[in-house]
Amino acid sequence: MTKKDNSYFDMELLRFTTAGSVDDGKSTLIGRLLYDSKSIFEDQMEAIEMTSKQKGHDYVDLALLTDGLRAEREQGITIDVAYRYFATPKRKFIIADTPGHIQYTRNMVTGASTANLAVILIDARKGVIEQTCRHTFIASLLQIPHVVVCINKMDLVDYSQDVYDGIVDSFKSFSSKLDINDVQYIPISALKGDNVVDRSKNMDWYQGTTLMYVLENVHISGDHNHIDCRFPVQYVIRPQQKEHHDYRGYAGRIAGGIYKPGDKVMVLPSGFTTTIKAIDTFEGEVKEAFAPMSVTIRLTDEIDISRGDMIVRENNIPQVGQDIELMVCWLNERPLQLNGKYTVRHTTKEARCIIKEIRYKVDINTLHRMENDKEIKMNDIGRVHIRTTAPLFFDEYRRNRLTGSLILIDEGTNETVGACMII
Repeated sequence: MTKKDNSYFDMELLRFTTAGSVDDGKSTLIGRLLYDSKSIFEDQMEAIEMTSKQKGHDYVDLALLTDGLRAEREQGITIDVAYRYFATPKRKFIIADTPGHIQYTRNMVTGASTANLAVILIDARKGVIEQTCRHTFIASLLQIPHVVVCINKMDLVDYSQDVYDGIVDSFKSFSSKLDINDVQYIPISALKGDNVVDRSKNMDWYQGTTLMYVLENVHISGDHNHIDCRFPVQYVIRPQQKEHHDYRGYAGRIAGGIYKPGDKVMVLPSGFTTTIKAIDTFEGEVKEAFAPMSVTIRLTDEIDISRGDMIVRENNIPQVGQDIELMVCWLNERPLQLNGKYTVRHTTKEARCIIKEIRYKVDINTLHRMENDKEIKMNDIGRVHIRTTAPLFFDEYRRNRLTGSLILIDEGTNETVGACMII
């Protein structure tokens, strides 16, 4: 492989999600990004041109690029999370196109859980509505570091600055109650292409950047926690071969902090301390490793370490406990059971738990706590207290999204039923 080809793999990856109400134009926006950034194959273009004609459109329906399910195309809606991959000379991208319907809240949580950035669409004709508040609350709950509010369909309100300013003020009023730090606002028309990849000639009053410029240049390298060292051990590597007779390495993905050979570390839960001997990657040894790299750490001492253990710094250990407070988004048709028993998966560790208490359910539209209605059904979000059979090594979700999240699994069906953020 040439050096030029290899640069593709070294490019920074941005994961972003789109959120908005039904018919706000999420799929059209993604189609426009792909089309204007020249990321569509000719046969794909021909297929959506033909389908657009069959539907009687006098334009190319770019939403067809992401609405892949037959039911989605027939109804003109997004039902499941659709992932799309593309790249520009500056960055690689993974897009999660999530549904706008209330009954698909769980799909949005799934698609947004790993996102660096959320694009929240607002229909310029409708302004900030219930679904806007719902999706903004979820973006805040999931601690998505960057939010871009795109006021779409500006062509249908004559590119009015007054309409745009009114929506921005309305959104700021609501979002001020939430934990969102980096918010940008862009007036766009996904259908016409205004301010998506190319600057709009119809909105001279807007002096800001295009959506593509934000996606290519938003600073994401600081989104990971590089202070607290967290290395959940996923696999113990013992090749048992002549040339690697004494090799013992601990493989996994760094969840936080920076590790270097020579660093003194502690192993949880044993509490034994040792020193990092070397850090290996697929390409060879490295002088330092940091989140979210996948590496193999070799230690100077032979300590009993297995999957689910965590390598941390002696003077900076995570919380260790069995009684844990969670915000849970319920994903299953069968409601959350008080005193119910579930399997917990947290980083590389698995345990069992019991739901000790349901504190309250959140009214996502008003942000009020519903302490009288504690039945948490599919797509509901609430706060619960669990007790696990074994101690977990965790941080608050707002401090570390990797060590601060876990999932609940139904022991009978093996279905993932809850996505949880540790408070």
